[in-house]
Amino acid sequence: MTSGDEVVVALDVGGTEMKCALVRPDGATVHAERHATDAARGPEAVVGTILDVAEGLAGKARADGRTPVACGIAVPGVVDEARGVAVWSANVGFRDVPLRDLARERLGLPTALGHDVRVGGLAEARLGAGRDAGHVLFVAIGTGIAAAHVVDGSAAVGAHGAAGEIGHILVRPDGPPCGCGRPGCLEAVASASAIGRRYAELSGAPATAAEVADRAAAGEPLAGRVWREAVEALADGLATGQALFDVATIVIGGGLAQAGPRLFEPLRTALRERLTFHREPGLVAAALGDEAGCLGAALLALDTLAKESR
Repeated sequence: MTSGDEVVVALDVGGTEMKCALVRPDGATVHAERHATDAARGPEAVVGTILDVAEGLAGKARADGRTPVACGIAVPGVVDEARGVAVWSANVGFRDVPLRDLARERLGLPTALGHDVRVGGLAEARLGAGRDAGHVLFVAIGTGIAAAHVVDGSAAVGAHGAAGEIGHILVRPDGPPCGCGRPGCLEAVASASAIGRRYAELSGAPATAAEVADRAAAGEPLAGRVWREAVEALADGLATGQALFDVATIVIGGGLAQAGPRLFEPLRTALRERLTFHREPGLVAAALGDEAGCLGAALLALDTLAKESR
C-alpha cells in the first residue's frame, strides 16, 4: 500500500514541449509544469533538459513534504520498454538513448520509459474513457496516427517495441505518400495534417483539419469531400483494428477528436457498415486530454515499482 504523501515524477516528452507532473498513486495530479523541448538543440541537450526537469520535480515534491517513489517518462517514436531505451524518434532526434537508466541514475528512483501513445492509452483505459471496458483500442489522431491496445490495464508493446502503428495500415494503395516511405498509409490520408494538406492541394488555399471540418459542416462541397474521404479511410483502418483485436471500446484522442460529433457520427456509421460478424465496439472520445501522457507515464512507473517490490 502507498501512503497519501507518495508521488510519481512523470514526464511526457513531445517534439515541441514536455508536459510534466507529480502524480499520486490514485491518478490525481498534485503539481504540473510545462517546459519547451526545443528539439533543434539536438538529442543530448534534450536528454539534459529531461533529467534536469525530472530532478527538479523530485526536489519540488520533497520541498512540499511529499515522497517521490518512482519516475515515468513517455517519449515518441520506437521505444524498447524492456531495456528502457528510446530507440528512434524523428520528432526529438533520439537514437538508442538509454533514458531509463540515465534517469534512474540521476534521481535514484525506480524508473520506467514508455511510448507516448501507449501510455496515453494506458491512462484512458484505466482512468479515462475506456475505464472498466477491459479491452480497449486507443487511437491518437494528430500529425500522425498511432494506437495502443490495452487488455486488462496492460498495453501490448510488441516484439520490437513498435506495436500499435495503426497509422501504417495500408488503406489506399494508390494514395498519397506517407512519411514512412510507402504510399497509401492511413495516416497519409486521415491524420489531421493529411486532411489539411489534401484540402490545400485541391483548393489552393491552406487550411487546418479543424477548418476543413468547420467548412464541411457549413456545406462547402470541397471540404465535405475531403472530410468524407478521411472518415471513410479512418473507418477502414478501425475496421481492420477491430478484426485484429476485437475490443470492447475504441477511444479516439488527439487533435482530430476535437471535431466532436462531426467526426464521431459519420465515423460510427462508416465503421458499422464495414463490420460483418465482428461485434461493433463502442466509439468514444478520449476523456483525459493532454494529461493522458503524464498520467500514463505515472501508471507505468507504478507498475514497474510493483514488479520490482515483489
